[in-house]
Amino acid sequence: MLLARVIGNVVSTRKSESMTGSKLLIVEPVDYKEQKADGKPLVAVDSVGAGVGEIVLIVQGSSARLTETTKDRPADASIIAIVDYVEFEGKRTFAK
Repeated sequence: MLLARVIGNVVSTRKSESMTGSKLLIVEPVDYKEQKADGKPLVAVDSVGAGVGEIVLIVQGSSARLTETTKDRPADASIIAIVDYVEFEGKRTFAK
């Protein structure tokens, strides 16, 4: 799992039929200490109702296809949780 910030939306009117109804978001991995950008942005299927600016947990690869939203769909990344807070090295580094 990766910690990431939702930084945008992807809208596609033409797509694989199996992806109809899927909300696609652009997420940017962040570090655990300061939630600063820590990787290349990617597109993830939203399975929890996340929005721009929120800190989320994402999974990639075969794990991304294990949610109710992504089962049997061609997803390589999925948002599986909206983060309420992060504690790192005994300190709260993020709170919603």
